[in-house]
Amino acid sequence: MSEMQDYGSRLSDPNSRKMGTFSYLPPLSADELRKQVEYIVKMGWNPAIEHTEPENTRSNYWYMWKLPMFGETDVDAIFAEIDMCRKANPKNHVRLVGYDNFKQTQGTSMVVHRAEMTG
Repeated sequence: MSEMQDYGSRLSDPNSRKMGTFSYLPPLSADELRKQVEYIVKMGWNPAIEHTEPENTRSNYWYMWKLPMFGETDVDAIFAEIDMCRKANPKNHVRLVGYDNFKQTQGTSMVVHRAEMTG
């Protein structure tokens, strides 16, 4: 049997905390992130952008940035909204959600911007 790997995530270290899909992997490059957004569009999921303060990351309720982008297929428009949210909330984490109309659930959710954390 192989040894279990301990991920260095500790409540006492805010910068080590893991947040959802892909958080245990190295940060996605711009190209890799673009492919994830393209996948959301390809699946027909509705993108939505959310944000929250670093201290509230573990809460199930993040603030919604505008309404979900129902039917949006322009990847650049999605990135523009992510950028606007990040600039309007520079001290907050920002995540992208892909809502699946048919299953009435989230198809995916990923943090696309991690704010600087202190303490």
